[in-house]
Amino acid sequence: MPHETSAALPEHPDFAAYAGAAWARLVRTAVLLTGDFHEAEDLVQTTLAKVYARWGRIPPDDVDFYVRRSLVNNNISRTRRRRVTHLLMPFLPERVHQSEQGHAESVESRAAITEALGSLSVRQRTVLVLRYWEDLPEPAIAEVLNCSLGTVKTHARRGLEALRSHPAFTAPERPHPIPGARP
Repeated sequence: MPHETSAALPEHPDFAAYAGAAWARLVRTAVLLTGDFHEAEDLVQTTLAKVYARWGRIPPDDVDFYVRRSLVNNNISRTRRRRVTHLLMPFLPERVHQSEQGHAESVESRAAITEALGSLSVRQRTVLVLRYWEDLPEPAIAEVLNCSLGTVKTHARRGLEALRSHPAFTAPERPHPIPGARP
């Protein structure tokens, strides 16, 4: 018995509006979680497809929380399935309204951040992205990751330590300009 899937799916015009408005923000967050622009777009598309299937059952006040949690969970599932190290893009996607002053420096700094984030574990990277990119408080991150507040703090501390010690952020030792003199 053939069935038509398009007729079985309810129309959700508010979902289309939400997805259109949130797309760029979700992709930027996903780029930081995955380290790859194309993987990020796939992750957001998969997440929104799964959210669409449950759209009618999500309380309107919890939509952002639900989508953010789904994005994080889908990313963790993606890395568990693959267990393969992905090469990271050397830069983040360009912003539309970026000034030309300091362009090279901003590309360099974004490349360093992306490289350093790629060296972290998935959980550490997720905590740091949610904390410093999405600007979520630690209790909200714990709720999104379904873990304790202490676990979030531990991942944040260890992730920041790893970033601080990453070669991209450590200044090389420069010799003193006067030979034999102490700094």
